[in-house]
Amino acid sequence: MKAKYDFSKGKRGAVLPLSGKKVRITIRLDRDIVDWFRSKVEEQGGGNYQSMLNDALRTYIERQDQPIEEVLRRVVREELQAAQ
Repeated sequence: MKAKYDFSKGKRGAVLPLSGKKVRITIRLDRDIVDWFRSKVEEQGGGNYQSMLNDALRTYIERQDQPIEEVLRRVVREELQAAQ
């Protein structure tokens, strides 16, 4: 190790550039919501709870475009399977 390092040309931020698909934001969520997602990631043996949150939000958005009849049929099918 050197006794002194020169950081005069150093740059702040990530070493590798981030992909253009993701946006860094600050958001405040209820602790129980974050805890639930973290516990699900642990149950699955690892991963990223933020990616799981992103997937859940994406699924919610996609389902908003479904006709109400399709949503009702899906819910009824799921309930019938759970009752068996």
